[in-house]
Parts: sequence; C-alpha cells; structure tokens
Amino acid sequence: MQAFEVEVKSLLGSVERAETLRRRMREIDAGTKLTSKNVQLNHYFVGGDLTMLPALLGGHLPPKALAKLQDLVSRAKDFSLRTREKDGTILLVLKASVGDDTSANGVARMEFEEGVTLSLAVLDELIQKANFRYQAKWSRQREEYLCRGVAVCLDKNAGYGWLAEFEKVVADETQVDAARKEIRTLIRECGVEELQQDRLERMFSFYNAHWPDYYGTDKIFTIA
Repeated sequence: MQAFEVEVKSLLGSVERAETLRRRMREIDAGTKLTSKNVQLNHYFVGGDLTMLPALLGGHLPPKALAKLQDLVSRAKDFSLRTREKDGTILLVLKASVGDDTSANGVARMEFEEGVTLSLAVLDELIQKANFRYQAKWSRQREEYLCRGVAVCLDKNAGYGWLAEFEKVVADETQVDAARKEIRTLIRECGVEELQQDRLERMFSFYNAHWPDYYGTDKIFTIA
C-alpha cells in the first residue's frame, strides 16, 4: 500500500524566526519534542526511464520495498526522484504527485523512501544507468519535531536559509484533505505563513540553475 505525504512549507529565513517557531510550538503543545537532528545531502534527478529502476535496484532492496517501488513506478506520471545521505544512511526517495500538485514541491504526494546498502555515489551511478542526469545537489541541516501529531522539520538549507516543513503521512488518499486542513491550522497557530507554490517553484528553479554556487555552503538567495 502506498503512503501519501501531505506537506506544507513556510520560509523563515533567519535563525531568529526559526527560534520563534520552536518556542511557539512548545507553547501550543507542551509535549512538543525534538525527535531527530541530522545533516543531509540530497541529489535530484531528471530525465531517464523510471521503469528501469526496479530491475537496476532490485538486488539492493527488500522484496516488500521492491514491490512497493514497482507499484509506484507503474502509477507515477509526474514524479521526483532523488537520493539522500542522512548521517551516513543512504536512501532512495521517489515522490509522485496527487492531483494537480507537483511531485517536487507539491502539498500531497505518494512517497517511497527506502534505505539501501550502497554508497551515495554508487546509488547515483545505478540511477544514471536508467538515463537519468543530475538536476541539482542540495545540502541541509535538519531538526525534526513532533507537534500535536504533525511532523515539523526545521531545515537550514543551502540557498534557502531556514525553512519549516509541516508534514503528515496518511495511509489513504481519502485522508489527504483532512491532513492538509490540520497542517494549515497548525501553521496559522504557529504564526508563520505558508510558502506559496508559485514562489516555491521560482526558488526551486533558481537553485537548480545555480546549485554549484550554493551546495555545501551557507549562502542564501532571495526570490520574491
């Protein structure tokens, strides 16, 4: 069964606004807790033949994960493919859009995320054998919180600065709208603004065009 990720982003920018959000979450929910803190590298891919991936990666995924990947590949139209190194753990990540949302930055997406026993470089090479090429490489520091049943990630992203991602994963597409409303209610109570999709897409496009200048650095750009 596919999981559905519902995610809404808020651009914070400064470290001061990130700290304000941490404080506000604890005021809203005294049980708010930091669940993880990690450093990530994320490599995005475009082009290629998605249907080739199960055969290329089948020997590196558990049978259940491979079946899930095959199912998502058969259903995906607009998709976002990436690899991730998270504190030494290597992950394959595939996201497919739900409805009119984009697969890269959409509010609701089907999601596949599975660890593999390969290095990031070797996993990238296997994906490139399916004729994919790099779209961009991203780096970030992430803090993961749980606030009132919603996962909140505070990210210090190269290029973007501080960004908050409010996320909930549901098991059925019929639950997507309710999860979206729950997330947006929490965002309002936290006193931050949703990053609109059109601005997010402009930021994403700018970074993709200039990523070698930002990857692995603390440099930030501003796109209105």
